[in-house]
Parts: sequence; structure tokens; C-alpha cells
Amino acid sequence: MALYRKYRPASFAEVVGQEHVTEPLSTALDSGRINHAYLFSGPRGCGKTSSARILARSLNCEQGPTSTPCGTCDSCVALAPGGAGTLDVTEMDAATHNGVDDMRELRERAFYAPAESRYRVFIIDEAHMISQAGFNALLKIVEEPPEHLIFIFATTEPEKLLQTIRSRTHNYPFRLLTPPAMRSLLQRVCAEEQVEVEDTVYPLVIRAGGGSPRDSLSIMDQLLAGSGADGVTYDRAVALLGFTDTALIDHAVDALADQDQAGLFGCVSDVIDAGHDPRRFAMDLLDRFRDLLVIQAVPDAFDTGLVDAPVDQRDVLIQEAKALGQATLTRCAALVNEGLAQMRGATAPRLLLEILCARMALPAAGTTVEALAQRIEALEAGGVGGGAGASGGAGGAGGAGGAAAGSGRVYVRKSQREAQAAAAAQDAPAQDAPPVQPGQSAQPDQPAEP
Repeated sequence: MALYRKYRPASFAEVVGQEHVTEPLSTALDSGRINHAYLFSGPRGCGKTSSARILARSLNCEQGPTSTPCGTCDSCVALAPGGAGTLDVTEMDAATHNGVDDMRELRERAFYAPAESRYRVFIIDEAHMISQAGFNALLKIVEEPPEHLIFIFATTEPEKLLQTIRSRTHNYPFRLLTPPAMRSLLQRVCAEEQVEVEDTVYPLVIRAGGGSPRDSLSIMDQLLAGSGADGVTYDRAVALLGFTDTALIDHAVDALADQDQAGLFGCVSDVIDAGHDPRRFAMDLLDRFRDLLVIQAVPDAFDTGLVDAPVDQRDVLIQEAKALGQATLTRCAALVNEGLAQMRGATAPRLLLEILCARMALPAAGTTVEALAQRIEALEAGGVGGGAGASGGAGGAGGAGGAAAGSGRVYVRKSQREAQAAAAAQDAPAQDAPPVQPGQSAQPDQPAEP
């Protein structure tokens, strides 16, 4: 059985990351304030349908309505994850049953009293797919339903529902899981599956899942199925998920910090030789720029969970954030984001990636506000005005170090040049002066007095 089905929650207490929904629902169930229609909205795979089944189970429990179903009565056993279901709880997929005839049939069935339960519950998944005529056929019974009838609408696009129906429901918006909550869920599942997973694999799965528990568990299920005796390794996860190796991302960032254009283009060549997708590399590079910007803005980004990275990689990210200035990171992130749109469906993605790298390495070629800010940042740091950017850290310390890192000259103000020339003139050795002839004074000739 798939992991997302095997570990489907059976009560509101087991739902992860949706406390803003489960706590008010639990309070309403325990107090007996039951509404006739509910609307569960939110991104796909975040637990809307599972929560609707839990709500139906809590309503029809012999001890209920209660937020903690007993799990032993016939209704709880039938409505548990993997249960056979009951005649009184109907789950309908509106993606395939969305016409006016389907809604009329549902309306006729809704008037019958429940066979053996307290409530008759209709769970309508993908409710935004119902046609306009179907909504109109369903409108009257949703407005004034029998006392034994409860509707639960689940949708990813609540704005497409008929406004009249939306106004009759209690709307509970679901959200994607945060990286810390998703990581704890994955670690718990892997521990129960008794499979060893490297610590560097979890950020890859979390990023690929996009905050969806169902998608993340599906990806982890695939990794667990292909794991060997040593468990799920980082190399196998990178190869299977298509992510770029961290070493290539570090190489690209270091090349930008050192103003090494040859190294940056060499990194693109390594990406192609390794068989990585250029667009995937650009997306991973954009994620790295985002992490570095957050690290610059929030010193405790790792502790607060804003940046999810393995412990052994945190020092590297901190050094990269110091090496690249904020203006450089902002401009490079904007360029990569713009380049991703151009690379979609391109026939020559490597060429577009190399052009993107050239634009990142040459801020002097741009006239945008970001390019000017990066050049000013390099000048203030004493770095090269036309390079890839420098900061007070390892990327450009100013002076001769900045000149050695790039191919241009270090900008020196006019007042500084004059001061250096005056200091050089004072330190000139005395032997550089012309020799004094016998009988000649060392002082310059004074004009004769009249």
C-alpha cells in the first residue's frame, strides 16, 4: 500500500500542520455546534478529503458527535482509513459527476433518512468542477437541507463555487505544510518503515513535494522502494529526483563571488556533461539565491526554519552569503527568474543558460536598477566596478585583493590618487635629486634683490 494511504490520519489529532482547521472543528464537534454545510479549500494534497472523512466519522460515532472517535463502533470501523465505508456517507468526485442530472440524482437521494447512522453525509470532491446548471439544481437543498443531511465540499479553487452556496457553508482554508512540519512527518514515517535515510535527502524530498504531504509521501515511497542495503542515499535521491548536485551549485556561486567567468561557464559545461537539465539547474540556483538572501536578512534563519539545510552545509551557506552582496544576489535572482520563463520549451536550453550566466557575470552591461545597485555595491566595497559583485566578505576584500579577483582595475577616487602621489613624492630617496656641484648651494637660486 502506498505511504500516503497507509499513514492517512484517522482523527483530527493525527492531522499534521492544519491546527488552524482541526482545533476549531474539534471545538465545534465537542460543543455540538454542527453546521449543515462545510467548505474545505486549499492546495492539492494537503488533507482536505482526509479531513472530510474524519469529520463524517466524528459525526456518526456512537459516542459523538465528538472530536475523538472511539474507533470501535461499527461506524468508526467502517469509516476508518482502509474501511469498507457505509451507505450513509457518500463520496462523489465532481470531476466526473458534475452535470445537472448528477446533482438532481444526489438531491433525490439526500431526502432519505440515514440507514444506520446519525447523519447522512455527502462529500463532494473537486467541487469547483460542478457546472453552473448543476449548482443551480443543488442550490435549494443546500440552502434548506433536512436535519439529517450534511454537505462537505472539498475544492482547490473555492472562488469558482457559486457564491450563494459559499455563503451557506463554513469555510476552512487548508495550507501547505512548513518544512519543519514536513520533515518531522517524513522522519516519523521512515522510522516506522525501519529504513535509514540520509539527513541530506529530506530537503530534496521537501522541495520536490512542494509542501504537499501526499506528494512528499509519494516521493519518499518511491525512494524507499528503490533503496538498497544502505538505505536512501543522497546520490541516489539526486539522480532519481533530477535535482542538481550541491557541489555544482556551490561551484557556480563561488564563481560569481570570485568574478571568475571562466569558472562559471565551466560549471555550465559540467552540468551538461553530468546529464542535468539546464532548466532544473537554473531552478536549483534560484533556490540557492533565495536561501542566501534569507540568511543575509535573518541571522538565525536555520534555527527558525526559514532555511532548511543539513548541518554540515550551513557553514558553506553562511560563507557564500558573506561573499555575495545583497544587490548581487537580488540581481542574479531576478535574472534567473526571468531566464526560467525564456527556457520553458526552448530548443537550445544550454545556450540560454550560458547567456544567463554571461548576464549575471557582467553587471556593467545592464542599465537596470539592480545592475546599477550591484556596481555601486562593488565600488563601495573597493571591488571591481564591472565584475560580478563583491562584498566585505570572502568575495572581495577591496584593494589589491579585489583587483586580483577580476579582470578590471580597482576604482580609486581622485583625492586618493593625489594623496598617494604626494606620499610617494615625500618618500622618494635623496639620491634621486641632482648632485650638488662644488661651490654651489643646495638651496635653489634666489632672485637677486634690486
